[in-house]
Amino acid sequence: MRKYIRHPSDIPIEVDGVDVQNIESLHDVSFGGLSFVSKNRIKSGSKINITIKFVNPSFVSLTIVKWCRKRGDHYDVGVSFCDPEDAYRARMIEQICHIEHYKREALIKEGRKLTGEQAALEWIQRYAAKFPSFEHQE
Repeated sequence: MRKYIRHPSDIPIEVDGVDVQNIESLHDVSFGGLSFVSKNRIKSGSKINITIKFVNPSFVSLTIVKWCRKRGDHYDVGVSFCDPEDAYRARMIEQICHIEHYKREALIKEGRKLTGEQAALEWIQRYAAKFPSFEHQE
C-alpha cells in the first residue's frame, strides 16, 4: 500500500542530472514525491532536478530516485523531494493538473470551452472538498 494518495497526470517535465532521454510525462504527484516515464534506466539514489514548466513560475526541485521499474519498452521512475517545501508546491501543481483535466473533459464530453479561471472555479466547487489533505496522507 502506498504511503501517499497519488493522482494521474500527463504534464510534460524535464529531468536534469542524469543521462535521461525521451521523458514522456509526469505520471503522478503526491505529497512525498512524483513519478515519470523514461526510456532509460535511472539508478536508485541518483539525485536529479525535475522541472515542470506547465506552471508559472516553473516548478524546479532537486529529487532522489527511490525506484526505477522496467515496464515494456520504458521505465517508471519514482523520486522523492529533497526539500520538504517542494512537497507543498507539488500539491499546488497537482491541483492545477486536476483542473486542466477537468477543462479538457468539459470540452471533449460537453463541448464547453472553459477558460482556466472558469475551470478552476467549477473544479473547486465540485471537487475541492474531496481533495485529500496532507493530514490524510500520513
